[in-house]
Amino acid sequence: MSKLTALAVSIAVLGGVWAFLALNPLASIALVWVGFIAWGCYFHSGADSAALQKTIAGMSYGAVIAGVALYLVSSGLLGGLGVLAAPVIIAVTVFFLVIVASINLLSVVPANVYGYAATAGLALTANTAGNATMTNLTNPVLLVIISVILGALFGMASGKLAGAIGK
Repeated sequence: MSKLTALAVSIAVLGGVWAFLALNPLASIALVWVGFIAWGCYFHSGADSAALQKTIAGMSYGAVIAGVALYLVSSGLLGGLGVLAAPVIIAVTVFFLVIVASINLLSVVPANVYGYAATAGLALTANTAGNATMTNLTNPVLLVIISVILGALFGMASGKLAGAIGK
């Protein structure tokens, strides 16, 4: 079996398992789409132990920075800026997604951006922007981080499975 076929089979099988888990028993704590973003991030980052660490660290960092942005926007702290409040908050917080790239674990800027975008997207579509400081699973930051960890681990597992069946 070719390496590509082995990878396709392993991702198909484990992708089905991930979807079942995230949509059923883990539905309140895991987001299937965020897990797949982390899975892809793991592969584009090199599909090794460093990629696993950088995917989890970068996407989690991005989620936390998005949480800061969500808090600042929903708090009205910069409300005096009117329609410029959200764009200014976003500009400042996304600066921090890139400036940290000299730190090895945060050096995959796309991972940082994926975590930020997934968190902001979840908060805006689920109307949970104001929950970014909650200590429960209504907090989009926590949901994204849990999903990132699980998705990246599934990515690693699919790579290992592909290696095993591709021999």
